[in-house]
Amino acid sequence: MFEAASGVRADFDRIALLADEGWDHSAQYHDFLLRRVPSPCGEALEVGCGSGAFSRLLAGAARRVVALDLSPNMIRVARERSAAFPNIEFRVTDVLESELPAEGFDCVVTVATLHHLPPAAALLKMKGALKPGGVLLILDLFRPAGPFDAALSALAAPAGAGLRLLRQGRLRAPREVRRAWAEHGRRDTYLTLAGARELYARLLPGAEVRRRLLWRYSVVWRKGRRALT
Repeated sequence: MFEAASGVRADFDRIALLADEGWDHSAQYHDFLLRRVPSPCGEALEVGCGSGAFSRLLAGAARRVVALDLSPNMIRVARERSAAFPNIEFRVTDVLESELPAEGFDCVVTVATLHHLPPAAALLKMKGALKPGGVLLILDLFRPAGPFDAALSALAAPAGAGLRLLRQGRLRAPREVRRAWAEHGRRDTYLTLAGARELYARLLPGAEVRRRLLWRYSVVWRKGRRALT
């Protein structure tokens, strides 16, 4: 297990007992990701599935979904909420130690999870699990750096609060949920957007990396097919 994984698992075991199925900042971009799932899609993999919100969306676009998470409590909640989706297989596992089939998936997705992992190792693991012609979809958080990022962060705060009010009828999550996320946040480390672009350019040539408003960025990458010989 990668260093600090036990702390991350404990954090999300706690969060799983508190969080509801409501909207969050990452959910704002679920439709964007879903529209980029290849069609047809046979086998899909989600890394860091949490309570399974995106897994259930993915299950409508893929024949079979394998959804991984380090937190046993998150997987328990995900299974409970996904009883109507028999084509999802949830697994409690560290993706870096998981036995994934080489080139076994048409689509690999990870939402707000990469910053919990050694990024290069995780990207190579997901890249290796993707079939030639398959699509890797990433949504993650980045660390603001410089005046432009600071200005966008200033805009993101009221935008995020307004979206939460619209989606959930409240400006902020419950206090206990906020406290759990704040304590977890002490463990988080984020790439800057420039650092993320450099990493993807090196490991996923041709990846489309786009800045998103709510402190996030998206990545879309299609794995090249082998030349016929």
